[in-house]
Amino acid sequence: MQDGTPWPGNNTRDHPGMIQVYLGSGGALDVEGKELPRLVYISREKRPGYQHHKKAGAMNALVRVSAVLTNAPFMLNLDCDHYINNSKALREAMCFLMDPQLGKKLCYVQFPQRFDGIDHHDRYANRNTVFFDINMKGLDGIQGPVYVGTGTVFNRQALYGYDPPVSEKRPKMTCDCWPSWCCCCCGGSRKSKSKKKGLASLLGGLYTKKKKMMGKNYVRKGSGTMFDLEEIEEGLEGYEELEKSSLMSQKNFEKRFGQSPVFIASTLMEDGGLPEGTNSTTLIKEAIHVISCGYEEKTEWGKEIGWIYGSVTEDILTGFKMHCRGWKSVYCIPKRPAFKGSAPINLSDRLHQVLRWALGSVEIFLSRHCPLWYGYGGKLKLLERLAYINTIVYPFTSIPLLAYCTIPAVCLLTGKFIIPTLNNLASIWFLALFLSIIATGILELRWSGVSLEDWWRNEQFWVIGGVSAHLFAVFQGLLKVLAGVDTNFTVTAKAADDAEFGELYLFKWTTLLIPPTTLIILNMVGVVAGISDAINNGYGSWGPLFGKLFFAFWVILHLYPFLKGLMGRQNRTPTIVVLWSILLSSIFSLVWVRIDPFLPKQTGPILKQCGVEC
Repeated sequence: MQDGTPWPGNNTRDHPGMIQVYLGSGGALDVEGKELPRLVYISREKRPGYQHHKKAGAMNALVRVSAVLTNAPFMLNLDCDHYINNSKALREAMCFLMDPQLGKKLCYVQFPQRFDGIDHHDRYANRNTVFFDINMKGLDGIQGPVYVGTGTVFNRQALYGYDPPVSEKRPKMTCDCWPSWCCCCCGGSRKSKSKKKGLASLLGGLYTKKKKMMGKNYVRKGSGTMFDLEEIEEGLEGYEELEKSSLMSQKNFEKRFGQSPVFIASTLMEDGGLPEGTNSTTLIKEAIHVISCGYEEKTEWGKEIGWIYGSVTEDILTGFKMHCRGWKSVYCIPKRPAFKGSAPINLSDRLHQVLRWALGSVEIFLSRHCPLWYGYGGKLKLLERLAYINTIVYPFTSIPLLAYCTIPAVCLLTGKFIIPTLNNLASIWFLALFLSIIATGILELRWSGVSLEDWWRNEQFWVIGGVSAHLFAVFQGLLKVLAGVDTNFTVTAKAADDAEFGELYLFKWTTLLIPPTTLIILNMVGVVAGISDAINNGYGSWGPLFGKLFFAFWVILHLYPFLKGLMGRQNRTPTIVVLWSILLSSIFSLVWVRIDPFLPKQTGPILKQCGVEC
């Protein structure tokens, strides 16, 4: 620092909360003489022995500080490796969030992720084109796309755990032609409704909107001066106790949001903004207070408010909680990409990225927030629930996928066929299912505009990630949640040359590389064994062999990008990977041939011909 003392944030695990305001309310002006927006650097307090919850905890700290210093009604969330590529992107988001009909019920506007620096063929499907241009578009027609962690503009009130406003029902049509005795029951109802309406209008001058939160009625006050929450109850003097009970006490507010009257006051302001007559020095001190280590203790931060803790994929969990409360989201795809970022383009980093996502899905599956059983009786639509179920169960498909990638090699080694003999009716059902899957894929490609090459790359990496990262995520998640054992797959890098896309050929050793390599070698061994067997048995065995080879080559074709990445530019693979894979495939082949479960087991005594002609 200027006085020669070390900067207090040098120790990343033990330092006080720090806030530096680069541009404040009286900051610099632009070339047109207009005031530039505020620019604030925030570093939350870190102390040993406290749970900091990584990215989710940092985002919650940012929510509290921004509420105290500026309290804007909308927030943009970007990853540190993303940048704004379209200056009009925020305006397009505001078109949704400020819409008089739809905007009040929107929790966020999600933009697709676009990336720079990816090789032209996108060998490892880094662009995720099928997900962002097919799946997310489909969700936009139900209750909205899932939150993907970046490129998102939030409605601040949705992060506070409030329910969306209830739509006002249209008044029922009445007719004066009915006899008076026929409407006697309805008359009392109209009188009661008119009484409630008058009471609501009486409260409407002081309170603007009523929200539900955790089964209780919460009232959010319009923008205005508010620091002492006791003014809420004082403002209701003269009203009945029933109306007073609809408010939260200060104690309940603090139990939910934490002990910060300034922050609690900001949550009650419908349209954001700071109270009048605020002091910047006081606000800075309060902002330092809300990013302290112990602020979230005994509150609902990370449980019902803000970014939800408990998973490495806190984005899916946070969006899921919002949709369960009845909020909707919108998918916005401008012609010019709104935001761009960087993606890990080499094989090892890409697999570890997929492993982290899959591990988060397994953690959610084994938690109380699993979409299979959480939130029933809420406002989550059935199709939206099925979409969330798909986001958390897909790692478990790695187990049957591993079997399907192994069976072709097994059939070649044992001389059996992968598909059993089917009767005519079963063949028709099988053909109809196969054709319907193809037709669905064609319609999705035509509707979304996704190219066939992008779709094929996605299919290839689904197999590569399924038999490696997804499989490891299932076992790692089970060990972590059920046994409390946290495993880690280390990455060891080997340098690559500095040519274009040099990072693509950068090899990093990791355990995730062993299963796909084993599958490739196993299927290649099966191909060699099948061809050798056909050569020995003559012309008649070549016909059935082609069907077996088709499935084996189909597996190898899906794993081809992995094989190419494993060989690298110099076509050199680390010896340990080859040795492990050959060892595993050899043991599996020999054991299977020795056991051969396809052969019928003989029971009883073994009978041999005596060789004597009777």
